Amino acid sequence: MTAVDNVSFEVKEGEFLVLLGPSGSGKTTTLRCIAGLEEIDDGEVYIGGKKMNDLPPSERDVAMVFQSYALYPYMTVYDNIAFPLKIRKVTAEEVDARVKEVAELLRIGHLLKRKPKQLSGGEQQRVAVGRAIVRRPKVFLMDEPLSNLDAKLRLYMRAELKKLQKDLKIKTIYVTHDQAEAMTMADRVAVFDKGRILQIDSPQRLYDNPANAFVAGFVGAPAMNLITCSLAEAGDGIYCENSLFRYHLPDPLAQAVRASGLKGKATLGVRPEDVLLVPDGTEGSFKCAIFVVEPLGSEMIIDIKVDDVLMKVKEQRNTRLEAGEQVSLAFRPGSVHIFDPASGKAVF
Repeated sequence: MTAVDNVSFEVKEGEFLVLLGPSGSGKTTTLRCIAGLEEIDDGEVYIGGKKMNDLPPSERDVAMVFQSYALYPYMTVYDNIAFPLKIRKVTAEEVDARVKEVAELLRIGHLLKRKPKQLSGGEQQRVAVGRAIVRRPKVFLMDEPLSNLDAKLRLYMRAELKKLQKDLKIKTIYVTHDQAEAMTMADRVAVFDKGRILQIDSPQRLYDNPANAFVAGFVGAPAMNLITCSLAEAGDGIYCENSLFRYHLPDPLAQAVRASGLKGKATLGVRPEDVLLVPDGTEGSFKCAIFVVEPLGSEMIIDIKVDDVLMKVKEQRNTRLEAGEQVSLAFRPGSVHIFDPASGKAVF
């Protein structure tokens, strides 16, 4: 079985690159290959223009932060941070100066005499980051470092890590399965599935222009609605039809469908915020019954049953609707995507 299949990318100076994908998609294996913790069967790893394939992890000038933090429980915070310097025979004076510099940067100077068991999860995470950056490596490798924190602290630490990385200007490769984490922290995101990179792009371009149905359905909360339709050619263009609606494809999208040669079935994609509640009789609208309403405080999600899937509609919190109520919906102009159901690739 191939864990990572023909993965290739370059990280720019000072860039924060996130590897995003479900469990088992090859993200962590890729990170471990870069670190030298896994052998690669084919391909090359370069860091700072130097080939790393035959070098052990200790000589690759990378620093890794693990999901478990991997702190030494019998050492103080000071000694945990100092450890990478001591094994490199750095002088005691420089060790002391650099540990205190990192502690001040991470605001953990008051914790230096404590042991890991005396720290909170967020404090342990800062110590693990401190141990990584004290070496001043060429590359940071981070494997889901926030996954053990509670939701509130995770949100706070996202911003802290992003600010720290920008201040230090060190190339960073960060692994996560949390798409919200990826979108808020990354300069670019590489979306993985089954050992391959399906798309690598800025967070906004991933959201607005997914290359395939997997990326469309993985990025966004709630995810893009993906609805199976039949394509029908008529005198005035091409329609996407199912039991709920008959959608007239705008000319640019219709031309792209014709150029692709796609016929028969198609997958229509539309974001929940691009499905609009409109007055009855609005051109291009369709009527349907609400399946369920999900209040989320700041907004609400309306679920509409389309054959065997639920189409989600994002609405403002003050919209007063109930299950079973009839509404009229329309797609925001220019917001619809068409995907080939066989290959998953975006047609437009």
